[in-house]
Amino acid sequence: MNTDFTKWLRGLPDDRLRALVAARPELITPVPAHLEGLVLRATSPSATGRALDRLNRFALAVVETLLVMTVDDQAGLTYAGLHEAVARSMPPGDASELDGPLREAVDRLRMLALVYGSDKALRLAPGVRDVSEAPAGLGPPAAEVFRHHPPERVEELIQAIRRGRAGREEAVAERLAGLLAEGSVVERLLGDIGPQARAALDELAWGPPTGRLPNARREVSVATAQSPIEQLLARGLLAATGEESVVLPREVALVLRGGRVHRDLRPWAPPLDGAERDQDLADRTAASQAFSFVRTVEELCEHWSVDPPGTLRTGGLAVRDLKKTTQVLDVPEWITALVIEVAQAAGLIASTAPVDGEWLPTTAYDGWRVKATEDRWEVLATAWLASDRVPGLVGERDDRDRLLNVLHPELRRPAAAEVRLRTLRVLVSAEPGLAPSPESVRERLAFEQPRRRSGYRDQLVEFTLREAEQLGLTGLGVMSVFGRRLLPGSVRAAERPSPARGRVIPPSTPAELLAPLLPEPVDHVVLQADLTAVAPGPLTSELGRWLALAADIESKGGATVYRFGESSIRRALDAGSSADDLVAMLERHSTTPVPQPLHYLVTDVARRHGRIRVGSAGAYVRCDDPSVLDEMMADKRATPLRLRRLAPTVIASRSSRVVVVDSLRAIGYSPVAESSEGDVLVTRTDSKRTERPSATRPGLGVSGPDADLVAAAVRAIRAGDEAHLARRHPVPAPDGQVPRTPSTGTIVALQEAIRQGSRVWIGYLDSQGHATSRILEPARMEGGYLTAYDETRAAVHRFALHRITGIADVN
Repeated sequence: MNTDFTKWLRGLPDDRLRALVAARPELITPVPAHLEGLVLRATSPSATGRALDRLNRFALAVVETLLVMTVDDQAGLTYAGLHEAVARSMPPGDASELDGPLREAVDRLRMLALVYGSDKALRLAPGVRDVSEAPAGLGPPAAEVFRHHPPERVEELIQAIRRGRAGREEAVAERLAGLLAEGSVVERLLGDIGPQARAALDELAWGPPTGRLPNARREVSVATAQSPIEQLLARGLLAATGEESVVLPREVALVLRGGRVHRDLRPWAPPLDGAERDQDLADRTAASQAFSFVRTVEELCEHWSVDPPGTLRTGGLAVRDLKKTTQVLDVPEWITALVIEVAQAAGLIASTAPVDGEWLPTTAYDGWRVKATEDRWEVLATAWLASDRVPGLVGERDDRDRLLNVLHPELRRPAAAEVRLRTLRVLVSAEPGLAPSPESVRERLAFEQPRRRSGYRDQLVEFTLREAEQLGLTGLGVMSVFGRRLLPGSVRAAERPSPARGRVIPPSTPAELLAPLLPEPVDHVVLQADLTAVAPGPLTSELGRWLALAADIESKGGATVYRFGESSIRRALDAGSSADDLVAMLERHSTTPVPQPLHYLVTDVARRHGRIRVGSAGAYVRCDDPSVLDEMMADKRATPLRLRRLAPTVIASRSSRVVVVDSLRAIGYSPVAESSEGDVLVTRTDSKRTERPSATRPGLGVSGPDADLVAAAVRAIRAGDEAHLARRHPVPAPDGQVPRTPSTGTIVALQEAIRQGSRVWIGYLDSQGHATSRILEPARMEGGYLTAYDETRAAVHRFALHRITGIADVN
């Protein structure tokens, strides 16, 4: 373990230590026993890699500069030397503005414990060098490259470089590295090679520093070199790392780069470019999209209430069910997949069983659908933002060439929520009214997290931009005012001047910002003589659900056209309505009188509805009018039902009740089902429900751990470290009776001791029920347990709160 790094970390004040573990929460999961445990965890390869992944391109370039400019972790570099090295990598015009960004980057690296020490000797934390491969696209140092070459071969290279001068006594690899570290020597060697050899070096100079070469370990000297590559191998400007691979030593590459570690380094994020839009127009467009998405989710749940699709054995939704749902919703298939996934993420739909179940609306859907539209949208958008599933992958195939269906378990991607959030934050950072292009968004993200750039992340960014537009977080590519407020920690982002109104929108909830922008629902339709109803705008939820039951949607758009037919009227009657109820509903919500053809249709269907009743025998059919049953018995289309006359008004069938009802309706009759007691069975479209899954959705994970948890963890680490350093011996337990106090008073006293960092005397029941005295330094209290340093045992322990009999001050 690096003692200097441990000493530096131990000397940090508590606020700096809290900032460290807040920025790197994995260091306190679980809480280490002392500072040395924290050091071991912070310098592990996985934790160091995570910390480097959080750096933007400029901060990572500072780390890479320290890696290149220092030989090992113990060697320090002054802040002035670092400033000079970084300035060489920047365009001349930008180098004058380096002071502020470089100081900010160094302070952040210290805060993350990736760099430590004073400005007189900045050092890399242990472990950083181990996880940094080819920093800044540079190859390994010459000493490492030539370490495994035969000594006689390295000696030949030294003689070729020195041109016959005597060598020194140190190892040949270090001697060769020392020569190549002299810029003048490399410049002289570069002058001895031809233009083709120099062009080959220039190809490798800015990375990647490796290349493939047949017979790379060939024996060659300056005198025998024939090809350009052999000229480089003979002078040590290229080195073989395998039978068919070569690498450019770091010292040579730095000379080729002119002493620069990076090319055109800039400390600022690339600007966002794109189309300029009117912000108010973008907000209205986004609100319209949000309204449509909410209604589409509601339409999905209503449809699946009466016609639920099955759950595949492998999980998810069958392709045929997706296509069927797409036709019902009348949207593109990718939007259907998004709607289904968001509804599932919000807990509005769930499967009744992992295998061979059905996808049904949950009981939570009934509470969701009675909320205001803006509140319903906020539920959906929040669920999408936090979801670890990627609906955009629907239709693609996994590694084993299996199709990825909607709701398939393999649609989960751990990085989805983080990429989604970072992408939206880039849009929030744009000026109001700017719709950033996808290319500029990807470039900004590549600057913010250069180590995580990949084609996979670019695909997630593309999905995020497309889905955000569909959900209404963005409009015309511009982040909406209510979408800005939805993001965690974006209170200031929601405060923007409104050019149309000349005022500042105060911070508010996303729903409150969305509400004024939503179209006003209408509670009326225009009935027409062709058995259609025209909705001139978005209908209220109640009227919309009723019309969806009593009519079929014929077309959508600015106005929705509903068509009444015999089957739709019968559907409403099956749900328990009467002819008078239907006519009254039409009269109440129509701006025109009910057309006579529609009135006739309702009364005619209602007159025939329920005259025939079907029960269970296999099934039976009864009707008060024997002539109707005579007609049915004579109908050849009823032959598959194998009907048999039991009485003038009763017919029996071997088929089930459901089959008989469906078959008779198919040939033109209007039967209703009845129970064994003779009561009509009323079916409702919203009768099928399932329980909402109890599993909770993961949080966004962007705000870091709770401040109280961080403070408690630091106190526990400090207490454990103090015990670890002091190696204190146990102190005797106090004399007298063990403290006994009410449980509420005990909890309050412990919380106060944690806050003040004071010692307390407690009574504690051991596993056998015997009361013992303990002197404690409480650190934190959570989950029914107290973590504290036990002075009577000289160790850190956890104490069950229900076993503490009481508490008293220590004299």
